[in-house]
Amino acid sequence: MSMPFYVSPEQLMKDRADFARKGIARGRSVVVVQFADGVLFVSENPSQALHKVSEIYDRIAFAAVGRYNEFENLRIAGVRLADMRGYAYDRRDVTGRGLANAYAQTLGTIFSSGGEKPYEVELFVAEIGDSAEDDQIYRLTYDGQVADEHGYAVMGGAADTVAGHLKEHYTEGASLESALALAVAALGHSESSDRVIPDGDLEVAVLDRTRSQPRKFKRIVPKQLAQILGDRTPVAEAPSSDQAPGADEPPTAPPIA
Repeated sequence: MSMPFYVSPEQLMKDRADFARKGIARGRSVVVVQFADGVLFVSENPSQALHKVSEIYDRIAFAAVGRYNEFENLRIAGVRLADMRGYAYDRRDVTGRGLANAYAQTLGTIFSSGGEKPYEVELFVAEIGDSAEDDQIYRLTYDGQVADEHGYAVMGGAADTVAGHLKEHYTEGASLESALALAVAALGHSESSDRVIPDGDLEVAVLDRTRSQPRKFKRIVPKQLAQILGDRTPVAEAPSSDQAPGADEPPTAPPIA
């Protein structure tokens, strides 16, 4: 009779965590930035149909990185939970904290279960209040941990490099234009060189407290992005005065009479 293969619980949890982290790191980063009038979401996403950033309820938005089918299931579950709670009680009873706790329980249960693989996702749940001090941003990891973020946050892809750029240049109470320019520059920043991400490859949305309607979520389409960001085409370096065009060419001989 063969002995069953034994793996310690510590090693099992470590292997599951490594598996989830590798899957999340393969995705493109999502940046969340607080600005004067709300919360900004920016991600590099060439697809115009598969969204990483979505609306959950009136003042609550959702962003995710990782496997699309997994975080889309979580998004739909969050929308249903918010609608049911708002219908059964009151719309004011639907809060970002409540949704974050529900997501944490779901992710934690899946991660601890040995019958299925852990979800390869990380989530942002953001809610805006009547002032910037009341805004809330929650980051949820694959194992159900919840972190309360302030100012800015990054997940997925080269998160450390993007977060380092944001840490150096972030300013509280900035305008939407400044916050958007900073987020786009951070996504294109790398240790070797910076790149310009085309407007069509960016997915941008905001929770704007200045909107008159109850629903504060709004997407910014590439045409509006071009107007806000302006011309971001890299400018070629002009030749220096001692290296003008034709400086290395030998002088032409005078014409023969």
